[in-house]
Amino acid sequence: MHGQMLLLGIKGFELTTNEIHYLSKIQPGGFVLFSRNIESPEQVRSLTDSLREICDIPPIIAIDQEGGRVTRTKGITPIPPSADEMRRAGKIDAIAWHGIQTGQILSQLGINMNLAPVLDISYEPDSDNALAGRCYGLDAQEVINNAGVYNRNLRRTKTLTCGKHFPSCGVADVDPHHKLPISNKTIDEMLASDLIPYTALWPEMNGILTGHTHFSAIDPEQADLPGSLSYNVVTKLLREQLGYNGLVITDDLDMGAIINTYGRGADVKMAIEAGNDMAMICHQTDTAERALEALQELPYHMTKATFKRIKRVKKKIPKTYPFSQSRWDILKKEVMDLRIEVLGEENAHKETDTRSNSRSPVEDY
Repeated sequence: MHGQMLLLGIKGFELTTNEIHYLSKIQPGGFVLFSRNIESPEQVRSLTDSLREICDIPPIIAIDQEGGRVTRTKGITPIPPSADEMRRAGKIDAIAWHGIQTGQILSQLGINMNLAPVLDISYEPDSDNALAGRCYGLDAQEVINNAGVYNRNLRRTKTLTCGKHFPSCGVADVDPHHKLPISNKTIDEMLASDLIPYTALWPEMNGILTGHTHFSAIDPEQADLPGSLSYNVVTKLLREQLGYNGLVITDDLDMGAIINTYGRGADVKMAIEAGNDMAMICHQTDTAERALEALQELPYHMTKATFKRIKRVKKKIPKTYPFSQSRWDILKKEVMDLRIEVLGEENAHKETDTRSNSRSPVEDY
């Protein structure tokens, strides 16, 4: 049962014999897919079908499919415009169309949760904190307007959604994929800005993802503690002060912000003790059994509510339908039409929102 608290990555295009063995034993709550898992739509659908087959409880099958730099299907579909490109175009109907298209594409692939939308405010569009091009607004209201439309239309396709990166990654000074960012913002300052999109939109979402930024004003005694592993951030702020009782998932615990300080086992226990429901391990998946052993040490009173929240979300996992090549071809054309609508005919046929020298691994996974 404790495996339900794990959201795990997969190595390649199909499950290996070893993966089948240990995943069947762990029975994780879900999986997260990356570009390394995507070769063709038929192959992805075969993979997701096999993931469902090895699970006694229907799994969450998640992906980061934001558009722009963070488009995991970029090898098999055109790249949708990024959140920032949508924002600058000022076409709310295009954002709605993007949400519907994304959900329909994921449904064809057998993926039931999108780890989106990004709810961070873009304070420094060119800052080196992994968020360039990924934010829906320069202030709280713009994020609410744009991300809200995207989220509602994505959910029209029955796809589960998860807002990120609580409480704020927009204020991060460095990329958490490499090392721990530090923010000096107080709770009162975030209540006036960064937290507003979460409180406005989480009633319409299926989960919240916690980010790896240290908040010195919240955890002044622990300089190396990320918000994702902080009891003060996840339980006291998110759950108690703001009143959120939904699913909470950590960002990838294999990021430099975590693995440079914490070992596998200690990190997942800290995640659940902080108030998260699911711990995400995307890359060092051979450590999953060690993570499970650590989670099994947690007392029942700490996991009872967690299991209930996971179960509640899983009741909303949509039904899967057979893959259709003709429908897939139509969806690919519609994504290109969306690019033309937002970027213009000439720019639509150019590579979008990428950088020749990648500043963050987020776009390469």
